[in-house]
Amino acid sequence: MNRFFISKSDIRGDEVVLTGQQAHQIRNVLRMTSGERIIVLDNTGCEYEVVLTGVDKQEVAGRIDSRHVGAGEPDVQIVLYQSLLSRVKFELVLQKCTEVGVSRFTPIITQRSVIRKGDTVTPKKLDRWRAIITEAAEQSHRTRIPELAPPVRFDEVLSQLNAFDRCLIASPHEQQISLQKALRGGNRNEPQTIALLIGPEGGFTEEELRLAIDAGALPVSLGPRILRTETAAIVASALILHELEPA
Repeated sequence: MNRFFISKSDIRGDEVVLTGQQAHQIRNVLRMTSGERIIVLDNTGCEYEVVLTGVDKQEVAGRIDSRHVGAGEPDVQIVLYQSLLSRVKFELVLQKCTEVGVSRFTPIITQRSVIRKGDTVTPKKLDRWRAIITEAAEQSHRTRIPELAPPVRFDEVLSQLNAFDRCLIASPHEQQISLQKALRGGNRNEPQTIALLIGPEGGFTEEELRLAIDAGALPVSLGPRILRTETAAIVASALILHELEPA
């Protein structure tokens, strides 16, 4: 069934109303009619199976037939601190890492970032990014939309790292510590919250890497091959969840 994130205010008892772009998609793209079923999600982890009761030009109405807690959210919370990239590459990271299971995205401005000023990322661009994340969450059967923070400078990131159980920074120069070793090593409990730092093309500078290590980040290897930054973000996120989520 097709899935749509809606506002909790669009659920009124057992009735649901969809308007705007979602109504347009149901009516004109999917060409659905009364009696057909969709899934709506209120971004709290619940799924509602809805029977359409009315499809017109202004809105789509439906009746909730059943509700249950969804199973699409990971137990481990990954916050991806991704250096700002070109539009196509950054949007690919948002889309695919949402599908993989990242919980929050924080764009960061680094010394080698393509975009060097936070105000270059306009509210319109943030809205576009949120739309990409929402569509990817619907497609991948997530029940919560990953959060998107405004861009921050690298030095601001360092002050946030102590809030996580584990902080990992991808480094092509690190050959000894794998992701598996970083997540499972020592006598520490398995982490529930992870900060994952991925640099721009060319990687973090030596100064940035040193500052991150001083702030508690652990440099990790993603294997013997050098990955593009957008590939590294997707692969690292997937490997972390594969390692920590129950089979």
